[in-house]
Amino acid sequence: MQHARATLRKIFTTTLRREGANAPLLAWPLACGGATAERTTAVGFAHGVLTVAVPDKTWQYQLQGLNRQYLAALNQISSEPVSRIEFVPADRSQR
Repeated sequence: MQHARATLRKIFTTTLRREGANAPLLAWPLACGGATAERTTAVGFAHGVLTVAVPDKTWQYQLQGLNRQYLAALNQISSEPVSRIEFVPADRSQR
């Protein structure tokens, strides 16, 4: 199973590198993992900043603590460098 996971990750990474500016948006679910991806959505990327909508302020606070891990994961698989992740409650991301 590990071999299949590594192969799929390599295929996905290769595909993402072709996506250019959209790569961080598409990479978010892989970088954060399935459970977090089910509750969050990457909604924008500009000037190195990935904006991620989260359910509420509790999620915002908790995910900020994982910011470094997410940045490292995103920058390993995305062709566009991500310098910062901004977590915003879902109601704010719609403005």
